[in-house]
Amino acid sequence: MNTKLIFGCGYLGVRVAGLWRETGDTVYAVTRRADRAAEFRDRGLVPVIADVCQQDSLRDLPCVDTVLFAVGYDRSSAESIGQVYVGGLTNTLQALSGSVQRFIYTSSTGVYGQADGCWVDETAACHPTRPGGVACIEAERALLAHPLGRRAVILRLAGIYGPGRIPRVKQLQSGQAIAAPSEGYLNLIHVDDAARVVLAAEARAPGGTIYCVSDGRPVVRREYYERLAWLTGSPPPTFAPPLPDSPASQRAGSSKRVRNERLLRELHVRLVYPSYREGLAAIVKNSE
Repeated sequence: MNTKLIFGCGYLGVRVAGLWRETGDTVYAVTRRADRAAEFRDRGLVPVIADVCQQDSLRDLPCVDTVLFAVGYDRSSAESIGQVYVGGLTNTLQALSGSVQRFIYTSSTGVYGQADGCWVDETAACHPTRPGGVACIEAERALLAHPLGRRAVILRLAGIYGPGRIPRVKQLQSGQAIAAPSEGYLNLIHVDDAARVVLAAEARAPGGTIYCVSDGRPVVRREYYERLAWLTGSPPPTFAPPLPDSPASQRAGSSKRVRNERLLRELHVRLVYPSYREGLAAIVKNSE
């Protein structure tokens, strides 16, 4: 039996925790909130009350074999995204014990700033244009420069979707215009496939390795929403320019196609949902 510690036990992290629990592992989950701690206990996890932005709160972390750092950014936070992603990761690395044999960091394909629809992989240049992408690439560099970087795996996640998380589906169903360009590529990965990738990376990835985690089937935004409209019986999608300072406007300037060959070849992952078509169909079917 191994011991695991999850920072960011949210939409993805809780699924990884469930897979680890199925194998009999002890799973600790960090949270800042007492109500979430009670929820974790109900799931068979061991809650740890701490905040990655408060170094003093990390003094008594448990000794574990594997750490998953999957911290997301709360836009209502008083801290900047850099303070959470880079500062929080740095605080965590300083606080961990020497027992850690594997450190898995969930980064983002937002580290790529390409806007011309070109294909990118782990070797492509990273020139992020959005704050999230900038923070992720800085965090990656901080991790690889740390001694734990030799035992770390970086997973650059494409857009995660799954049950309860299909962006803009309510807008589509109500006939509202989607605040985004109709063109440009979406790169996606189903949350259940992403969780299985985390376990495969823990078991098989060489230390210090980076993987792009996508289904490898990028889709033009209009085609994606047309398919979603058909599946949900919604009106055909319409599009409108996003507000200039909105996150949607920042995302609109990026358009690239993310390859996943290294993921499939080295981690021997077989995706249950090899494209958005299978993933969306399963979600809609199970919600009926």
